[in-house]
Amino acid sequence: MKIRIRGNSIRYRLTKSEVSALQELGYIAEHTAFNGTQFTYAIKAVENLTALEASFHNNTITLLFPMIENEKWAETDRVGYENNMILNDGQTLKLLLEKDFICLDERLEDQSDNYPNPAAK
Repeated sequence: MKIRIRGNSIRYRLTKSEVSALQELGYIAEHTAFNGTQFTYAIKAVENLTALEASFHNNTITLLFPMIENEKWAETDRVGYENNMILNDGQTLKLLLEKDFICLDERLEDQSDNYPNPAAK
């Protein structure tokens, strides 16, 4: 699972096995260590939710994903989901959840679990 944070925008990208694990377990997480503490980013499927939302508690960003979408996303061609979440102070937090495609340029990272890139020839 990859996370990209830029200003008030958070984007998660998931490989095929991560999308499958989320569907099966309803929750997945990654951790990054920082000298005795850790930063966690997670996705949780939630009942009665109609759009992506997010929370930040105890050094953890949790992207909340509608359960109804989680139940079918792995079997569809849908690339992702997005939402502009209005925060308590009136600011907007842009949320994006996507399937991770194989990059068209050469990368050193293992991309064997990524989705085929539709732009590839």
